[in-house]
Amino acid sequence: MISVCIANYNGIDMIDACIDSVRRQDCAAVVEIIVHDDASTDDSAEYIRTQHPDVALIESADNVGFCVANNRMAAAAQGENLLLLNNDATLLPDALAALLAEAERIGRPAILTLPQYDAETGDLLDIGSLLDPFLNPVPNRDPARGEVGTVHGACLWIPKSLWQELGGFPEWFGSVAEDLYLCCRARLAGYPVRALGESGYLHRVGQSFGGGKAKAGRLATTFRRRALSERNKTFVMVLCHPVSLLAILLPLHLLLITMEGLLLTVILRDRSLWREVYAPLLPRLYAYRNELHRGRRIAQAGRNTTLAGWLKPVRWRLRKLELLLQYGLPEVK
Repeated sequence: MISVCIANYNGIDMIDACIDSVRRQDCAAVVEIIVHDDASTDDSAEYIRTQHPDVALIESADNVGFCVANNRMAAAAQGENLLLLNNDATLLPDALAALLAEAERIGRPAILTLPQYDAETGDLLDIGSLLDPFLNPVPNRDPARGEVGTVHGACLWIPKSLWQELGGFPEWFGSVAEDLYLCCRARLAGYPVRALGESGYLHRVGQSFGGGKAKAGRLATTFRRRALSERNKTFVMVLCHPVSLLAILLPLHLLLITMEGLLLTVILRDRSLWREVYAPLLPRLYAYRNELHRGRRIAQAGRNTTLAGWLKPVRWRLRKLELLLQYGLPEVK
């Protein structure tokens, strides 16, 4: 059985397409659909219960975030394999068959994904991502590459046994970069993270959280997304980077991120950017020091890869600099 786990928050306008794309799969395996409704205010839960009675619905009394939602669904799943799927994503008809075939071909636990296409334009967005030294995703568009540094949680395949071994998503992350964490944990433990060059899924990027891609030749994001992204990527560095890299890259990262925040605040003339995104980073590292210490001890104890293996999907060009040169300063609102 494959358990497709869909985290939903206020997705009443998107959920039909997502669920229907799972039902239309040309796949011999039994497919279970689980939806976690995260205290939606648009009557999503009632709609799913009446319009999709075959779906296993988990209703949350409180808004708990993406990490908790997926942990709950994974715990309830009966399948040997999980597919985490965003409510703003739809699968191509052969998606599950392609993932299952690749999982059987590899013959060992692995995290997998499919090519991601823009739902509005049909353009290929990425086939998984490589990483820069500071764990910023660098889109891969080479269908023959296979091994990548991270895949999007919008469409992430993982055996339930590996999910349990890695401990799922850290619930203190809240949302954003939890997929980066899981992939880095898997690679650190010696498990493959792969992107297939065939099939795919359509994704309305940024529909559920804001930002995430360039529009009209400019990058746009939200204060909340930017703050969570910078914080959680820093958390993943602390948790997963081998000590020889961490000793060099973490101080450099904190210096560069501080300079970035000051420059953007001055250039954009918006103090709220510094106040909401950059200034809280060091205090939050301190506030979560116990979770980071405990998580790093567990992650590094399970390390089963060489430094060269860890660096294999890393590209030394700075992704933020590339984006700045290509799109100019981001719009943050």
